[in-house]
Amino acid sequence: MMAGATSAAAAFAAAAAAASAKAAACPWAAAGGRRRSGVVRCDAGGDAKAASKAASITALEQFKISADRYIKEKSSIAVIGLSVHTAPVDMREKLAVAEELWPRAISELTSLNHIEEAAVLSTCNRMEIYVVALSWNRGIREVVDWMSKKSGIPASELREHLFMLRDSGATRHLFEVSAGLDSLVLGEGQILAQVKQVVRNGQNSGGLGKNIDRMFKDAITAGKRVRCETNISAGAVSVSSAAVELAMMKLPKSECLSARMLLIGAGKMGKLVVKHLIAKGCKKVVVVNRSVERVDAIREEMKDIEIVYRPLTEMYEAAADADVVFTSTASESLLFTKEHAEALPPISLAMGGVRLFVDISVPRNVGACLSQVEHARVYNVDDLKEVVEANKEDRVRKAMEAQAIITQELKRFEAWRDSLETVPTIKKLRSYADRIRASELDKCLQKIGEDNLNKKTRRSIEELSTGIVNKLLHGPLQHLRCDGSDSRTLDETLDNMHALNRMFNLDTEKAVLEQKIKAKVEKTQS
Repeated sequence: MMAGATSAAAAFAAAAAAASAKAAACPWAAAGGRRRSGVVRCDAGGDAKAASKAASITALEQFKISADRYIKEKSSIAVIGLSVHTAPVDMREKLAVAEELWPRAISELTSLNHIEEAAVLSTCNRMEIYVVALSWNRGIREVVDWMSKKSGIPASELREHLFMLRDSGATRHLFEVSAGLDSLVLGEGQILAQVKQVVRNGQNSGGLGKNIDRMFKDAITAGKRVRCETNISAGAVSVSSAAVELAMMKLPKSECLSARMLLIGAGKMGKLVVKHLIAKGCKKVVVVNRSVERVDAIREEMKDIEIVYRPLTEMYEAAADADVVFTSTASESLLFTKEHAEALPPISLAMGGVRLFVDISVPRNVGACLSQVEHARVYNVDDLKEVVEANKEDRVRKAMEAQAIITQELKRFEAWRDSLETVPTIKKLRSYADRIRASELDKCLQKIGEDNLNKKTRRSIEELSTGIVNKLLHGPLQHLRCDGSDSRTLDETLDNMHALNRMFNLDTEKAVLEQKIKAKVEKTQS
């Protein structure tokens, strides 16, 4: 093992040196891309180049020191993130990543020294980064630094709100998220669609690695099973329905159905707002959207309510005529500020004299400062907790029913991942046996002589040698299986793997490490 570690350290050093040389020649130039810590842009000048060289030497030394541990340490699956349960909306919105930017974020994350694979799950209630890390501590540090640079929030402040889970804890968390167990509203269905979108986005961009891809697909399976096999979705509400419920709670009861409703944004969340307004008995809603097509589609689908379209240019005029304003857009800047609210006409005393802004967008569309205006009140997604706290006991009971299913799916995923441990040994053993077979076959054919061989005889000898090798390998390879299909435990399988590595001097750990180094260097250079 020590000889392999020394060789691996040398390989790591050579790889890091090559990467550093390329970085010094032309640092990261992708538009908006982030650099590794300490490496600067091409046009930064002599001092920056010197700093870059010093940082590269430091990174090289870290690689050398870490080589031993990398050989012994299994890559970790980790999730680093924050959610409605751990961080306020003003922090979540700074970290939010729009869906079209997920591939770029994944590319930046996998360019970090200790990150092999990555995925981003960014919604109005959470921003979570899933990674496969070569080193747990250093990988986590790199991801937190990336989040800090992206958001402008100091890493020390971020850590107060971040949660970090490893391996089975990270996997279970994703399965619970997909099942709606970690949602503000238990069992809500939109999060499952968002998890599916991570996979779909990754397939289109080619950004997800095999571990993350499989984990997300199994999370989707877990989410579907929980919803099909339990009653967790019975009576469940979504963020949109909770927003409507909150508005109804804040309006005078006698005036709920006569309140003038305005919706800004006709996306998925906005469409659900209309649906739940209908359920509450509302007969009319004004919808402001950039284009009329989406509004027409909602109007075509929902016949029980009058939907009036107003273009985005008439948003403030529409707000002046509304008692309740729901906002659900992808805008990264505020649509309503204190000045806008002050300019709006007052609300009738029958409606409480207060215009309600219910903002379910992240980043927010409505500034918190609106509540300083006497005749305005603003509520965001964090305020929806008031709606969902009422059925807390029922939430706990339903969650317990779902956990049994999640545990089953977790075991299935972990059995699959454990089976990957033996794949390099299987490949190396077969390659070793094939090399011996080819060498001995060549000797045999030379002794027989080409003149004494016809095609049929030659093929028969080749098939005989292949058959002997396959028969001999069948037993050892069977004992390297670890997919849950037999009673063999993971420990037994790994003992078999280590024994074969020793007997045949396969040096699998070194080969795997060198493959990872090569992949990282190629990605850095591309």
